[in-house]
Amino acid sequence: MQNELTFHVKDYKLNYLLYLPDSFQQNDSPKWPLILFLHGAGERGENIELVKKHGVPKIVENQEEFPFITVSPQCPADSYWSSELESLSALLDEIVEKYPIDPARIYLTGLSMGGIGAWHLAIANPKRFAAIAPVCGALSIPEARREELQITNNTDQLSEGLKRLKDLPVWAFHGEQDDIVPMEEALKVIQTLNKHGGSAKFTVYKGVGHDSWTETYENEQLFKWFQNQQIK
Repeated sequence: MQNELTFHVKDYKLNYLLYLPDSFQQNDSPKWPLILFLHGAGERGENIELVKKHGVPKIVENQEEFPFITVSPQCPADSYWSSELESLSALLDEIVEKYPIDPARIYLTGLSMGGIGAWHLAIANPKRFAAIAPVCGALSIPEARREELQITNNTDQLSEGLKRLKDLPVWAFHGEQDDIVPMEEALKVIQTLNKHGGSAKFTVYKGVGHDSWTETYENEQLFKWFQNQQIK
């Protein structure tokens, strides 16, 4: 079961869902791994129940023993994850301070707007995450969609930022026929990262459109992969 909470410090405010496994104890040792999940554009607003529609919060809603603590914030209705990087970092700070989290095993994933946000947040905090898994996300998209999703035009700067992620384990997922965030744009990110010395994995679902998250988050191999990654 997930708790519905509000993070409010200084100018930062985010509603979020927090999942603690049934076996969780506040003074646990060793400490727990953490997954930060970023939802898509359709789940923004004030109704926290929307965040449970897809991805990690949907999986853990009816599970007593998922092997991670999970935190799933809700983006304000008039904002985007790429504009909430400081809020997300501050939320992570609070979660790590309040709960027995292993700082070497913090994982980041998100879908669509959240996949885009995952790339931005990782670039802004290249040493914070043990691994990231962006789903149908990219750094740039065609101009017609860019304004709608508030994606930065400064893709050269962001691509340069990928150099900071060359040692970060990355597994990205995308639908071959995605007409919202085209697969080719995600491929450019992976190719650029690997050109800089990274070893990112890229899974493409043939014949699949924008909804590449259902298959991704139902795949236990993703979470086993997370468990095998930690900051050394």
